Amino acid sequence: MDEEKIRSAFKKEGIDKEIKCPDAFAISEKYGISKTDIARFCNIHGVKIRSCQLGCFK
Repeated sequence: MDEEKIRSAFKKEGIDKEIKCPDAFAISEKYGISKTDIARFCNIHGVKIRSCQLGCFK
């Protein structure tokens, strides 16, 4: 997991402490970051994932 890449993408997209699942999917596609890595980053850094579509993020 490239934490700096995810941190940079979140900063560019205005994500701080909360992200909606559709936004996480969009960031994954736009920045070439796996959904699993986004979920892992969020879990480690206390970013809440809301409105999960498929149960991919816990």
